[in-house]
Amino acid sequence: MSISEKYFPQEPQSPELKTAIPGPQSKAKLEELSAVYDTKAAYFVTDYYKSLGNYIVDADGNKLLDSYCQISSIALGYNNPALLKVAHSDEMAVALCNRPALACFPSTDYYEILKKGLLSVAPKGLDKVCTAHTGSDANEMAFKAAFLFQASKKRGDKPFTSEELESVMENKLPGTSDMVILSFEKGFHGRLFGSLSTTRSKAIHKLDIPAFEWPKAPFPQLKYPLDQFQAENKAEEERCLKALEEIIVNSPAKIAAAIIEPVQSEGGDNHASPEFFQGIREITKKHGVILIVDEVQTGGGASGKMWLHEHYGIVPDIMTFSKKMQNAGFFFSEAGLAGDQPFRQFNTWCGDPSKALIARTIIEEIKDKNLLTSVTETGDYLYSKLEAISAKYDKMINLRGKGRGFFIAFDAPTPELRNEFIAECKKLGLNIGGCGEQGVRLRPALVFEKKHADILASIIDQAFSKI
Repeated sequence: MSISEKYFPQEPQSPELKTAIPGPQSKAKLEELSAVYDTKAAYFVTDYYKSLGNYIVDADGNKLLDSYCQISSIALGYNNPALLKVAHSDEMAVALCNRPALACFPSTDYYEILKKGLLSVAPKGLDKVCTAHTGSDANEMAFKAAFLFQASKKRGDKPFTSEELESVMENKLPGTSDMVILSFEKGFHGRLFGSLSTTRSKAIHKLDIPAFEWPKAPFPQLKYPLDQFQAENKAEEERCLKALEEIIVNSPAKIAAAIIEPVQSEGGDNHASPEFFQGIREITKKHGVILIVDEVQTGGGASGKMWLHEHYGIVPDIMTFSKKMQNAGFFFSEAGLAGDQPFRQFNTWCGDPSKALIARTIIEEIKDKNLLTSVTETGDYLYSKLEAISAKYDKMINLRGKGRGFFIAFDAPTPELRNEFIAECKKLGLNIGGCGEQGVRLRPALVFEKKHADILASIIDQAFSKI
């Protein structure tokens, strides 16, 4: 019996469509909801009571195979019994009803929850965790950690000066900081105020919002298939590494940290080699720049490893996470990154023990069901099927993600054709997502298996034949 059959014996065997998408019930509910809530980005209204395993069900009863999974946020499939069990537990009820201000009043069981959950999969070299609420929140807290650490290192054991204490209340130097965060072209790190200044994926994300004048470095634009363009891609990565070091050396302001995704997700599912990331790690260490690896979308096992940067053999200073963990925060090891005094890295809740319980359960299931091995095997199987489809259609280009589990993507030749393809997939019963201007990304749950890959590949084949 397969993993999904054990979890979801009643899971649909294939997509089932009753209406167009969105159907009349979805349209009616969207109209009702739009009077009080912004629904402009909604695709359809979901029935989460009926969604199961790898299938999402809409308000009209349409059952779609879901390879998008709430923008990469569903780890174990819809209504997973292990998660439902912990949701009905006494410890979950206590965590929800007594929502603690964790920094001031941590719960008696929080250490054990973290030890058995998040800390049990801490990335190599990072043995401490700071919990947060969202991916954007985790990144902004990581920025604060880098700023505070760099300032503390510069100040040494000296106390704050009266000039610092007075000027900071006027939002002026020297009490504030003129240090900066470096990010990479086409990167995405969130939509909150500070994180937007590091997000470079689409203009619509940033328009009309004040921004910090923070630097950006080039991210390699590789050619695919990778094995056919090794020399060109190596030269491109070397160009980007050289540019990164020049930006750091010539920056008029101290670069406190550099943030990068192991695979750029929102910006187009852009990949780079282990050697490129190893080069970034070497350069940042050389110049005293904190390296933040943003695993908000890439982490949680979908690459076949718990954290995608583990494929590259690097140890960052900070690694942020969210999405598939159903929790958020950052891992670190240097004690100074937690701040040198109380209340400097602080908010009312500093995370949520209910979400830490969900994360613990997800991690336990990943280990118990050996899901990382399953992801690797199914990912390789799916990639081979997509290779065959790509050879059939010149409308499916730049297939990438070999050896990276479910972190597989491809492009259409134009944004218009990509959008038409995604719409056609929905008509055929597949929920799939885009990224960048013309990319299509796969983000299935970790319980997605070969039988699901067969259906997905068949629908992709049909969709390309129709557009």
